[in-house]
Amino acid sequence: MADRYLSLAGTAPGRFLTRRLGLPQPTRLRRWTPERPTLQGRLLHLTAGKSDLDLAPHLARWGLDLDLVPAGSALDPDLGAADPVAVVLDATGVRDVEALAEVHAALHPVVRSVAASGRIVVLGTVPDPADHHQAAVQQGLEGFVRSLGKEIGRGRTVNLVRLAPLARDMGARSAESTLRFLLSPGSAYVSGQVIEVGDGEPGAPEDWSRPLAGRTALVTGAARGIGAAVAGTLARDGARVVCLDVPAAGAELAAVAERLGGTALPLDITAPDAGARIADALPGGLDVLVHNAGITRDRRLVNMPAERWSPVLDVNLASVLRTTDALLAGGTLRAGGRVVATASIAGIAGNAGQTNYAASKAGIVGLVRSLGPRALSEYGVTVNAVAPGFIETRMTAAVPLFIREAGRRMNSLAQGGLPVDVAETTAWLASPGSGAVNGQVVRVCGQSLLGA
Repeated sequence: MADRYLSLAGTAPGRFLTRRLGLPQPTRLRRWTPERPTLQGRLLHLTAGKSDLDLAPHLARWGLDLDLVPAGSALDPDLGAADPVAVVLDATGVRDVEALAEVHAALHPVVRSVAASGRIVVLGTVPDPADHHQAAVQQGLEGFVRSLGKEIGRGRTVNLVRLAPLARDMGARSAESTLRFLLSPGSAYVSGQVIEVGDGEPGAPEDWSRPLAGRTALVTGAARGIGAAVAGTLARDGARVVCLDVPAAGAELAAVAERLGGTALPLDITAPDAGARIADALPGGLDVLVHNAGITRDRRLVNMPAERWSPVLDVNLASVLRTTDALLAGGTLRAGGRVVATASIAGIAGNAGQTNYAASKAGIVGLVRSLGPRALSEYGVTVNAVAPGFIETRMTAAVPLFIREAGRRMNSLAQGGLPVDVAETTAWLASPGSGAVNGQVVRVCGQSLLGA
């Protein structure tokens, strides 16, 4: 459904009116297109504290014009005024309050000049429980990043990437997939997030423009909306896509699969033998499992009978647990595989009238945090989740006008996201290069004020 307010705010009269009335002033986001698959412009690489990370050779390969400002050096005024499209601040060496002041010194001169729909990524480290000074200031980076994301405006995003000890020792290679995503048009609706890059082997695709080439991906709930967008994005990235949805959606499912050159698999994911039937349909094995299928049966708890509660928990959570267990144990999910489940900000912050839905989506968060480390250790498979916020779908189009407008505006980007925003984040987590990203729940919500 068209966002008329966003269109109005993009006109000269609309900008004048919204500014005078103190209303949100959203900027139309720049997303991936075949003509502009990457950001284009200048990248500033800044440093706070003492760091031994050698990021420059990696950043220089990504098509942006790199300007490196060494730690402790004054920023050339010409660089700060050059409207950089992205800024990477290496704060992995920040270990005390004095060094934390260098974060302010590095970013203060350049924040105003970052281009519309630009990116700021801060690199930090996992807080060390044995060093409370380091832990305090590294945790301080989270508050800094989340606050900057809420004030920077103009469609710009700010995110924090934390490197675990071995990942830090491995250098930029461990975070390459994550940095490529956060410094791309694909991350347009991801802001205010803290992403940990762990000690796992990062891996690397042969071709970063088609990282899923030669891999097979299964997407549940693929007949429409977010699921169809996920399937399309994975196919764009080279995957052979198997599209799964309920038999009642067979016609739509077949159309999506045909458009993508994939395979349709009509199947009720809640069937007790769904895992076995998926395995039978994939004799060659599976590399990417995307749990997107989900339903809502909203009603306040006092008015919610069991017949509205149980289906939501069965589709959104129980089926995810059953099929994931079956596909891992049976070896259908191959080593190096990826599981990406769909949570929701409702599962993180709660939502009135959605106790069943929020319980199911919070359950996904619990699944990811518990299974991620074990799945990687036992099967060589990572497990992560995306948590969408207000996404423009048929479901949100049916929401009453004023509630819908509130949902759109109550985030740092002051607009709803698109299904493709969830799809791009899923594709990053599904990439062979994301092997060091595990057990993470990444919100795709424009930094929603709910639960933030």
